[in-house]
Amino acid sequence: MRLVETHHDIAADIRHVSSPTGAAAQIFPFTRDLKRRAQAAAAVAAGHADAVDAEARFPHEAIAAARAQRLLGILVPTELGGEGASISDVVDVCYALGRACGSSAMIYAMHQIMVACLVRHARGSAWHAEFLRRIAAEQLLLASSTTEGQGGGDLRKSDCAVAADRSGIALTKSATVISYGAQADAIVTTARRSPDAPATDQVLVAFVKDDYRLDRLSGWDTLGMRGTCSAGFTLDAEGGAEQILPEPYQVIHARTVMPVAHLTWSAVWAGIAAGAVERARRFVRHAARKQKGELPPGAAHLTRASATLQMLQAGITGALRRYERILDTPPALEALDFQTALNLLKVNSSELAIAVVTSALQACGLAGYRNDGEFSVARPLRDALSSSVMINNDRILGNVASATLLVEVPALLTE
Repeated sequence: MRLVETHHDIAADIRHVSSPTGAAAQIFPFTRDLKRRAQAAAAVAAGHADAVDAEARFPHEAIAAARAQRLLGILVPTELGGEGASISDVVDVCYALGRACGSSAMIYAMHQIMVACLVRHARGSAWHAEFLRRIAAEQLLLASSTTEGQGGGDLRKSDCAVAADRSGIALTKSATVISYGAQADAIVTTARRSPDAPATDQVLVAFVKDDYRLDRLSGWDTLGMRGTCSAGFTLDAEGGAEQILPEPYQVIHARTVMPVAHLTWSAVWAGIAAGAVERARRFVRHAARKQKGELPPGAAHLTRASATLQMLQAGITGALRRYERILDTPPALEALDFQTALNLLKVNSSELAIAVVTSALQACGLAGYRNDGEFSVARPLRDALSSSVMINNDRILGNVASATLLVEVPALLTE
């Protein structure tokens, strides 16, 4: 993994390793085009990031730029009008946007998690195929509703239930958080399969904007990630039974939601961290020029930040490599060691991202601590701090604690 200033794509090594012989010539032109489009959207996001943060408003300009660059539908298969992109491609876009605006990047990541669910778990469904066509053609923005009531961040339990009759289905959900719900074109939500189903017997349902009404329950005035507009709502939705994804949510969560979420979120946090390191690098160079070549006191912290960032990038690269290798092998995706590894990726990535940005702050000193100025690291630090509480790290560690007792520790490092 090269250093940040080379603008290395996290997924480049994966494409090189996993591409069949002779395929590189076909893949790389698309990769270069995607990188250009991602950087164009990121440039717009960067230009409005401070205003989005200060006003706690939705990043309209960044999402409009992503639409203009046709980035929202890249995962949709080519036969449905999309580009058939990989999760690695999505990770690269998340990383590029993260360097510019954490809120814009996180919105993009959450959108693509839901698109991935539709692509991988709604095959054979005519309704969802048409929905995917619309996502690609109209560049629809998808939000998700997976948290509610007292369950908080426990995605594997639902209070609300799908009620079905001859006219279709309906549900009412008290959602503690629906990120950018008011700005989305559609919402994909979890719910119990039926009113008499247990909390863990869940389905995933897609509703387009005309299908639902949102009544605000709470606002979103937070330390960081202010532009995600993750307010609470009561969601009242109606539709047809065909809008329920055909596979149970338990399968969708294990094979797609959890791994794709933790990979894309990690890429967002890595992007935020990389942006902070770049600011710190510019500050150290600026200070050294002013002091006729003498490095400022915080220069050593830049070294630490760069080294920690490389660890973060390497962890994501390794996890991506593993995920794409077993993507079409359901038993491997559901295996205990893989589930544990991807859960711990989220924990490790969040902790490393915070460490990177904190070191970048130390490198910049007061210039980084200020809210204004070109070397401010305040916004990246506040955005990065969200990573440990977004699906709380303690919840994840508690859930995997018993599972780790069943995972055998290898006898050799090379196993």
